[in-house]
Amino acid sequence: MKKVAVIGAGLAGSEAAYRIAEEGFKVDLYEMRPKKYTPAHRTEKFAELVCSNSLGGKEITTGAGLLKEEMKFLDSLIVKTAEEFSVPAGGALAVDREKFSQKITQILENHPNIKVIRIEITKIPEDYDFIIIATGPLTSEEFSKEIQKLTGAEHLYFYDAIAPTVDAETVDYSKGFWGDRYSKGEGDYFNCVLTEEEYEMFYQELLKGEQVPLKDFERAVFFEGCLPVEEIARRGKQTLLFGPMKPVGLTDPKTGKQPFAVVQLRKENKEGTLLSMVGFQTKLKYPEQKRIFRLIPALKNAVFVRLGSIHRNTFIQSHKVLKPTLQLKKNPKILFAGQITGVEGYAASAATGTLAGINVSRMLKGKEPVIPPETTMLGGLVRYITEPKDELQPMNPNFALLPDLDKKIKDKRKRKLLKAQRALKDMERFVKNLNLN
Repeated sequence: MKKVAVIGAGLAGSEAAYRIAEEGFKVDLYEMRPKKYTPAHRTEKFAELVCSNSLGGKEITTGAGLLKEEMKFLDSLIVKTAEEFSVPAGGALAVDREKFSQKITQILENHPNIKVIRIEITKIPEDYDFIIIATGPLTSEEFSKEIQKLTGAEHLYFYDAIAPTVDAETVDYSKGFWGDRYSKGEGDYFNCVLTEEEYEMFYQELLKGEQVPLKDFERAVFFEGCLPVEEIARRGKQTLLFGPMKPVGLTDPKTGKQPFAVVQLRKENKEGTLLSMVGFQTKLKYPEQKRIFRLIPALKNAVFVRLGSIHRNTFIQSHKVLKPTLQLKKNPKILFAGQITGVEGYAASAATGTLAGINVSRMLKGKEPVIPPETTMLGGLVRYITEPKDELQPMNPNFALLPDLDKKIKDKRKRKLLKAQRALKDMERFVKNLNLN
């Protein structure tokens, strides 16, 4: 009898184990709780929601909303259960987290093809046809060492310093210029220009910005290489001008002079629809980030598809070690799923678990693994975390991940709606072609 090990019973692991078991294959589902807890988990239940009880927006014109609709085509256990135990939350899908986790736990513990093993895994288990690693952003220290051996130490990140990412369409390009420092490169950076007066205003508001309180498992002492931008500012008014806002080596073609200060935006994807703020990792609260960073003239009307943060996190550099099928390049019988792959958010975590489960089931049947269409939100996410780039920063579902439409649509909401409709049609076709249901 062919058998699979799924390590971790969070959202991704639960989804993967359920998918494979429903296909008729035996699954050993490993979960270290309650014998050992992460600093964030509080119960022994599967698919525990440790932060918010919201799985994001319900509308298909939101990234999370579209992804959840795609997951319905894939018969997602997480989405189905979330809707069963939903609570009023306006435009978001929020759940009674206790009932939600309890139901997932009952389903998996009572499934005839799933054996739950509550121990901490510290070594890659042997004697399995396939293994799915879905241990999440708070993977235990011992198992993290094992993942290092699998991926290479340089491909496993333990500390997550995320700079905000901007929808490129919302940048005011008249307030800056494209160019690389000392003209090295091919103009890959957009330089948001600030005058001395604009810098002074930005600097003062940055110092006053309200920060997110540190959680118990976060450290107050940051690595020098990923200091929050507001911490750099506290070291003196000129410090930013020698750090993330330094103008040295840049000449504004409009004036022929070096700007007083710049904020550089770097392309996050090949299409350049996503731009990240270089060196702007931060502990500011989300509303404060939007308020303060919009004081930068080029970002006055910016839409932030991801806001900055610094926190304890474990994720692999998927763009170097994973195939788009979520298989490890060095060992295709090992797959990764969930936040450890570099996706952000409950829906994205569960969705990658579904994909890993689908691909393991197919390979157990002697079929080839699959990749969702790039026009779908799931396909866009998988493409983002596995396509070549200098460095991977975790990403949540958003429309900048999707290819442009065949024709230009000025109205943003209509453009999102058309992209969403295209995604759902393509996902429906994808599912029918694979005969997944």
